[in-house]
Amino acid sequence: MNDDFNGLVAATQATLTRIAGDFSPAVFASSLAAEDMVLTDLILRGKLAIKIFSLETGRLHAETLGMLDRIRETYGYEVSLYRPEPAAVDAYVSQNGLNAFYDSVDMRKECCRIRKVEPLNRALAGNKAWITGQRRAQSTTRAALDIEEQDEAHGMTKFNPLADWSEEDVWHYIRSNNVPYNPLHDKGYPSIGCEPCTRAIQPGEDVRAGRWWWENPESKECGLHVVDGKLIRIKSATQTTPA
Repeated sequence: MNDDFNGLVAATQATLTRIAGDFSPAVFASSLAAEDMVLTDLILRGKLAIKIFSLETGRLHAETLGMLDRIRETYGYEVSLYRPEPAAVDAYVSQNGLNAFYDSVDMRKECCRIRKVEPLNRALAGNKAWITGQRRAQSTTRAALDIEEQDEAHGMTKFNPLADWSEEDVWHYIRSNNVPYNPLHDKGYPSIGCEPCTRAIQPGEDVRAGRWWWENPESKECGLHVVDGKLIRIKSATQTTPA
């Protein structure tokens, strides 16, 4: 855990406050997993003007969907849901099969595009900034993550306020503040996505080993977090890891 945990939390709160003040309207894309519950707690307890939404892909675990009720009960807040276009889902399934994403990386990414990327584009439309719960320590694909980035693909600024946080920091915050969390985390799921694309991990495995476990680590992103010249890393001067 970070040696100055309180300083880390304060820096993250400052980042969120700056987003709400300087980048309105801003939205937070929540997967309803542990990191995103930390940000949900900070946003809602801080009464910040940041809208929270989630992508309801149609393939989520029941436990994940149950978090919507937990948030409503705990904070009195209704998370906005964005769903895939039914016609696009039907066309994919009829042409390729319900679980064609197991066949190749391309087929998996097409499923992600339909169920996640296209709904995300609708959710982000009209906003100046969006917020994620990504952390550098989560995977090799996120090792270069910065707190503030310019997302050219969506024409807005993107923030990863927990980029500096460790897994221990996340859980210390959750336990210290009685933040509700997805019960799948207690069953060996540190990273949670769609049900058929997520499994529990074994002790010692990477925290994202259970996501798309049949693929190489380098391909384990769904397209929500674009790269290849479309995402400019910006070293943020507003939040640094406390010494």
